[in-house]
Amino acid sequence: MPLPHSLGRRHLLHLAALGLLPAAALAQIPAPAETSPRLRGTDRQGRVFDLAAQRGSVVMLMFWSTTCAVCRDKMPELRANLRGWQGQPFKLVGVNTDPGRRSFDDWEALVALTVPPEQRFAQLWRGDPEHLDSFGAVGVLPATYLIDKKGRVAHSFHGRVPAEAWDHVADLL
Repeated sequence: MPLPHSLGRRHLLHLAALGLLPAAALAQIPAPAETSPRLRGTDRQGRVFDLAAQRGSVVMLMFWSTTCAVCRDKMPELRANLRGWQGQPFKLVGVNTDPGRRSFDDWEALVALTVPPEQRFAQLWRGDPEHLDSFGAVGVLPATYLIDKKGRVAHSFHGRVPAEAWDHVADLL
């Protein structure tokens, strides 16, 4: 039985505990990410983003690709929620997984022309030689991780980011 990728590990474990997930499916539940994941990269403007420096803030980190329609479709919602969390200890970061930099640069150029500065968020390209992260293969895109104020992965979502992700952000704040 394939696992629903939109559910986080905690939800899948809960379904298993209730007996709603076959025992064979338990082996498919991904192991939790490293307790304090690492992420460091530079955006197109040369600004360095270091996840370790974000302690005290809740961070929503989304791995995405310009070829992923679901990822591109999610961007306006991310921007709207970013605007709603202004003044809160909340950061939003995108990590583009395109194999070549040109598509990412073209995307960022379009964003610079069409999105107001207060609605833009840090965007890193995973293929940059200076990029460092400990997330490994992220699987289905978008792959979204909520990092708590202590720098730990609190929730993860693979595939379309569910509306309850924003409830989790509120809980973590």
